[in-house]
Amino acid sequence: MKRIPLIRFDAFAAYARKPMIRLLCDELSWFEHGGERVLGVVVRDRSDDDFGGHIFGKDRNARYRWIGSTGFHERRRHAEVDLRREMERHAAMPDEEYYQDDEQGQPVDFFAPLANENKLHPSFKALRDAEAYSAARGIIEPMMRWYQDADGNFIEQFQTAGFDARIWELYLFAAFTEMNFEIFRIHAVPDFCCSNPVGAFTVEAVTVNPSRDATGAIVPPPPTETPEQIQAFIRDYMPIKFAGPLKAKLEKRYWEKPHVGDKPLVFAIQDFSAPGSMVHSRSAFERYIHGYEHDWERRDDGTLVIKPRKIGVHKWRAKEVPSGFFDLPDSEHISAVLFSNSGTISKFNRMGALAGFGSERLRLVRVGTALNHDPNATAPFVFERAVKDPRYKESWAEGIDVWHNPRAVHPLDPNLLPDVAHHWLLPDGNVKSLAPDWHPFGSMTLHSLVEDEAVVPY
Repeated sequence: MKRIPLIRFDAFAAYARKPMIRLLCDELSWFEHGGERVLGVVVRDRSDDDFGGHIFGKDRNARYRWIGSTGFHERRRHAEVDLRREMERHAAMPDEEYYQDDEQGQPVDFFAPLANENKLHPSFKALRDAEAYSAARGIIEPMMRWYQDADGNFIEQFQTAGFDARIWELYLFAAFTEMNFEIFRIHAVPDFCCSNPVGAFTVEAVTVNPSRDATGAIVPPPPTETPEQIQAFIRDYMPIKFAGPLKAKLEKRYWEKPHVGDKPLVFAIQDFSAPGSMVHSRSAFERYIHGYEHDWERRDDGTLVIKPRKIGVHKWRAKEVPSGFFDLPDSEHISAVLFSNSGTISKFNRMGALAGFGSERLRLVRVGTALNHDPNATAPFVFERAVKDPRYKESWAEGIDVWHNPRAVHPLDPNLLPDVAHHWLLPDGNVKSLAPDWHPFGSMTLHSLVEDEAVVPY
């Protein structure tokens, strides 16, 4: 029996954990035996204050699920000894002893091509083949064993034209699981029905995709080489890019679905419109979602004064859209919009490396900006951190922003999502925010293999 970190245990078995378990007991230590043939966890029962263990093995579909438990003991050390004995015993059993009799279908190789090689998405091929993305591949494979394919075409789209949308859905699946939600995907829309003992809500995943011309060719985004170009990109171009898919989803009227009912409905959006565009996406999204810009000035004593200014419309060439998604008709049915720029291969690569997956030659360095909690700061905190530094920590939910709708018919309780940043528009146009101590805005990940180095957007 060998001790493993929680992040590796969760990579395999988090999806088998029911939310109620964390209310009943505390997990204390995690183990594997037989080259991860079986996994184990030692827990403390909160009501009786004694210690026990649980064992997990792969079912017919290669998902780690509960297969046995130890007795309970007054001392944690005795529970670990008992767990070792039981893990060794279970590891000697045939595979069939781990099967649950409720599996459907057969295990699927998610990286075996379902389309011709020339139709495969370049990012999928990099994920499948490149040593630089071996950590991402390692953590995605066990996750996808658990992902319910409500549409019936997830794997095909993941490998081809729908790669960005599907990687974003996988990221949300990992983040909501980490935040202790049971996720149901028995309905094709919305994408997620999340529940735990605290409450429930539904989520529709949204992506901002590249612009295309009449022939289907990708139209390059405008340049962002000068301060003026960056400002125009943030002020008008990207808000219009956000407006299109959000309005299209609003017109789907998901709140009329019986399984949505009176539950909060959340749109979760990420920008995939162009390589590197997400570096500026958050600033653009802030302007569009509530329809305000926030200028600032300093008093003589150095205190920062924020001055909200209503935007009205965003204009870019022949296009013009009203600013403020929550001002649109019917938007009161959308409780909040979740925004992140984390759902990319680089995120999976970092989390995979932290969990011990991937090539030993892989080195990742993360460079980016994060929230500066100084109330008088006008610039974010800049950071550079090596992912394999023992002091480096990261979670799936890190960097998520939730923008609450002030007109919501069914407001989203922020206590449902305690590990993310929350934002509310106040009557005077200012924004009230509650954010974790560490809250990245965006980053880039430097991937190194020996002397080969590449920079990949967050």
